[in-house]
Amino acid sequence: MALTKEARRIRIKQRIRKIVKGDSQKPRLSVFRSNKQIYAQLIDDANGVTLFSASSKIKEIAEQKVNKIEQARLVGKLIAEKANNAGLKGVRFDRNGYLYHGRVKSLADAAREAGLEF
Repeated sequence: MALTKEARRIRIKQRIRKIVKGDSQKPRLSVFRSNKQIYAQLIDDANGVTLFSASSKIKEIAEQKVNKIEQARLVGKLIAEKANNAGLKGVRFDRNGYLYHGRVKSLADAAREAGLEF
């Protein structure tokens, strides 16, 4: 029987998570996208804590009338600024089973432009 889209994404996610683990020096930049919003978190897996988060629901991003790819770019820029202010330069990127194009790629490119290294 064929896998559903969600089951396929979960398998890919588990395969990625075996390899990508964050720590306090290089946290994991995890991306989640729903149909309407996009979320990003910097996670320290060694201690099991979320260091920073950003989403398209934040007031200054939600008020701007832009398309979803532009929203993802703004979220990537915001999460990178938060990381830079805390003195973090490098992260490990976790695309969370999503294909690396569209909103996920836009968020990653904006984070790189704002100074994060991965």
